[in-house]
Amino acid sequence: MYIDGYAGSGHHVSRARNELVEGSPLIALNTNPPFHEYHFIDADAEKAAELRKQAGSRGDVFIYSDDCNAVLLSKVFPRADYGQYKRALCLLDPYNINLTWQVIETAGKAKSIEIFVNFMIMDINRNALRKNPDKVVKSKAEQMTRLWGDDSWLDAGYDQVRNLFDEDVPIKVSNARFAEAFRQRLIHQAGFKYVPKPMPMRTKTNAVIYYLYFASQKEAGMDIVNDIFNQYRMKQGL
Repeated sequence: MYIDGYAGSGHHVSRARNELVEGSPLIALNTNPPFHEYHFIDADAEKAAELRKQAGSRGDVFIYSDDCNAVLLSKVFPRADYGQYKRALCLLDPYNINLTWQVIETAGKAKSIEIFVNFMIMDINRNALRKNPDKVVKSKAEQMTRLWGDDSWLDAGYDQVRNLFDEDVPIKVSNARFAEAFRQRLIHQAGFKYVPKPMPMRTKTNAVIYYLYFASQKEAGMDIVNDIFNQYRMKQGL
């Protein structure tokens, strides 16, 4: 099974070329050899409808216009039954930090689902992991807790440093250190056996937009993704 939790319309506009290019759903549909099933989810009804047009009448394609977190847990992940030798590859590319930890952990505990996750560090820094935690909007902090699984992201995201007035002051940790803490959660809390170092995806000004993680139960999957990541690092001079 191929699963795309935030599928979009199937294509998007390339800023570099100013033209429509295939998105992940259409790339997956054109992959050879094919998957047995394709599950595409997007809460935007217009995007889901456009994707239905792109998929045509294929009986192996399932499209849902609803909240990704609910659909994955209730309708899609149960189809990847480990006991029936079902396997799935799931792409989780959220538009912001509205993905929930329950989805990630369920995939890990299933033992049959490999995932790619875009950890939206730029959005996290802008809305939840600010330099001054007192300025974080409560709803954004709660959203971050749902993504992380509990409020231990506060301990992972800040060091307590004693200032000149003998007070403990929270100091924000680096993006790389916070990303590593999330990688450790994928291993120790979600139960994935193999989680390579994530790939930082950057803007033209070298700012990290998100970290791309791969998590699997199979060493072979990690080796393949590590090779791809390393090729990208070489091209970017990282």
